[in-house]
Amino acid sequence: MSPVVAGVLQFAALAVALGLAYRPLGDYMARVYSSDKHLRVEKWIYKAVGANPTTEMRWPAYLRGVLAFSLVSVLFLYLMQRLQGSLPGSLGFVSIPADQAFNTAASFVANTNWQSYSGEQAMGHVVQTGGLAVQNFVSAAVGIAVAVALVRGFARSRTGELGNFWADLVRGTVRILLPVSVLGAIVLVACGAIQNFSGIHEVGQFMGGSQQWNGGAVASQEAIKELGTNGGGYFNANSAHPFENPNGFTNLFEVFLILVIPFALTRTFGRMVGSVKQGYAILATMVTIWVGFTALMMWTEFHHGGPAFDLAGGAMEGKENRFGIGGSSIFAVATTLTSTGAVDAFHSSLTGFGGGITMLGMQLGEIAPGGTGSGLYGMLIMAVIAVFIAGLMVGRTPEYLGKKIGTREIKFAACYILVTPALVLIFTAVAMAMPSTLTSMTNTGAHGFSEVLYAYTSGANNNGSAFAGLNANTPWFNTSIGLVMLLGRFVPMVFVLALAGSLAEQTPIPETAGTLRTNKPLFTGLLVGTVMIVAGLTYFPALALGPLAEGLAS
Repeated sequence: MSPVVAGVLQFAALAVALGLAYRPLGDYMARVYSSDKHLRVEKWIYKAVGANPTTEMRWPAYLRGVLAFSLVSVLFLYLMQRLQGSLPGSLGFVSIPADQAFNTAASFVANTNWQSYSGEQAMGHVVQTGGLAVQNFVSAAVGIAVAVALVRGFARSRTGELGNFWADLVRGTVRILLPVSVLGAIVLVACGAIQNFSGIHEVGQFMGGSQQWNGGAVASQEAIKELGTNGGGYFNANSAHPFENPNGFTNLFEVFLILVIPFALTRTFGRMVGSVKQGYAILATMVTIWVGFTALMMWTEFHHGGPAFDLAGGAMEGKENRFGIGGSSIFAVATTLTSTGAVDAFHSSLTGFGGGITMLGMQLGEIAPGGTGSGLYGMLIMAVIAVFIAGLMVGRTPEYLGKKIGTREIKFAACYILVTPALVLIFTAVAMAMPSTLTSMTNTGAHGFSEVLYAYTSGANNNGSAFAGLNANTPWFNTSIGLVMLLGRFVPMVFVLALAGSLAEQTPIPETAGTLRTNKPLFTGLLVGTVMIVAGLTYFPALALGPLAEGLAS
């Protein structure tokens, strides 16, 4: 079987699996967030944190809950790292330096999971499981909670109440992320991923020195790492490491975990607003972009010339033979079109255009299908922009799901889409103007610029993957990328929740003959075009200096 056919068959199998899970998971999540009942364990958690889950919150109160919980999480994870040398199960590792501890705490709380350290050489079992793995769960649950709050803004009327943040946070963790992660971990262990709390073992001699490996609760962390679109790896090689991702089946299974909740949330959205067709329109937009990007990535990575590439079966530099070009291309697109950041190949070794595809996927806002929660609310923001543009073209007041998109609503949407590009472009420009940046870059020219642009693109969009040629473990990069991750995560949430509150206060508008049908293919095409044009016009000059210049020169 040719590598191209194998790649296409893998993609087809993945699509079928996602299709089978779409309806039951989407309906289940809609029931979770619409129920007024609380499990016993949930009641214990509410009592422990002093929260009343039945109290409805307006958007400022909901936002305060998000920010307060996240601030405490950052401080807690920062202290765990700073005190690691005194904690049991540290495997002899010392405490993490202040700038790197801040970067890591900001990263995992922001659902970014950017790593400027090698996991197997820096983090002990307590920090890995009690700190990083916990944030993998709750940061993902925060993202889903904000998305659900926005959906309630569309579904409700004549009220500013968006639900209860603490109830949404706990339900998302206990009823969705935890049980699915347990099942995922069992599958990974059965397929060869490790799960233990062993210490460091010397396994042989290598290049005149000893080679050592340490164990860990890898399978359980790998499951929520992918399911929660987190991305931080237990080992520096991330999902290319055989302890995390043993074979071709687990590679495809991990991609399934990455995509299943973001895609299924469109079904949840349709159920909660009372029209599954609206959910299908959003799903069709996401699928169109995802399929297009995957096809482009496979084409550019399989499109090769010369005897070396012919013998290797394609551009195999930086890729695992276990996965091949097809599996690596599917994985790379899935992780950069979501906020996952896990990698099973060296993104810096992708072809020039291939590296550009991964960057553009993040720069779209990671909305196809995006992160857990963040993908849905990002796409709904783009839907608001799309109906506003359509309204301007026909001279009608724009409306979406029976809600008017007025001056206030479009300002919130516009501010949302401006935050991450501003962070990416400003911080990239500042970094490139600093002489110290040159010492962190492995390459010069267009590829070197791509390393820096990728880093801030990944941080601001809460992705977490790296081009891997950049030494980001410096005070400047640890601090600046840490700030970018926090701003890129929580400032957009302010505008999402403000928009949700504004929509919830409105009185629904009945449909008329002139109402734009947002559940039809025409709207899907308009939404795809809006996404591509907004991102393309914003980032094209920067992309032209980096991956496009490299691709055209090769």
